[in-house]
Formats: sequence, structure tokens, C-alpha cells
Amino acid sequence: MTDNPVNPQKTRRGLHRLWHATGYSLQGLRAAWDEKAFRTEAVCALFLLPLVPWLGRSWSECVLLAAAVLLVLIVELLNSGIESAIDRVGPEWHALSKRAKDLGSAAVLLALLLCAGTWLSALYLKFFP
Repeated sequence: MTDNPVNPQKTRRGLHRLWHATGYSLQGLRAAWDEKAFRTEAVCALFLLPLVPWLGRSWSECVLLAAAVLLVLIVELLNSGIESAIDRVGPEWHALSKRAKDLGSAAVLLALLLCAGTWLSALYLKFFP
């Protein structure tokens, strides 16, 4: 047995660890870009986020509108991670694998519904005060 950890990230500290963690996060975003669903949601976010100051009537409304959009992206990243982990286990069909993927998909659906509801409410208040 050796005292060397399998993952060198575990021995890094301070800014050195932060630097490497940022690189891993950027690699994750690049990997997510290969996912069609994430790409579609990211393009929608690029369209919606600049509209936040126009639509939001207060600072708190602006934060809620932006957070709803970003939540969709966050949940999609987590869902893609679940799907990748399940696919790594094996390509054969398994009830628990299906369940995990379905639960991740349901989380994305709820995030999308929350985002749509938030934005539709803000649009309603903008045009029908």
C-alpha cells in the first residue's frame, strides 16, 4: 500500500486547487455543450438573460428571472452527469438505470416548468399591471 492518493486534486490546497477545479468545471461545460438538450437550453438562456433588466420591475424580480433560467442549466448538467454515469455502467437495459434517467429527466421538466411560470408571470405583470 502506498500513501499516494489516487486523485492528485485531493492533495492540492488554496489557489492551486481552485485553479485546477476551475479547469475541471470548464471541461464539464465543454462536455455539456456536446449534449443537444444543454445546447438548446444554453442558447435560450443567451436570449433570455439580456431581457432580465427589461422585464424585471425590481432587483428581486431580476434575480428570480435570472435564477430560473440558470436553474434549468444547472439541473440539465446534473441530469447529463447522471446519464453519463449510468451509461458508463453498461449499455444493457436495467430497471434502476431507467429509473435514475427518468428521475433526472423529471427534474429537468420541473425546472423548465418553474422557469416558464416565472417568466410568464413576469410578462403578465409587465403588460397587465
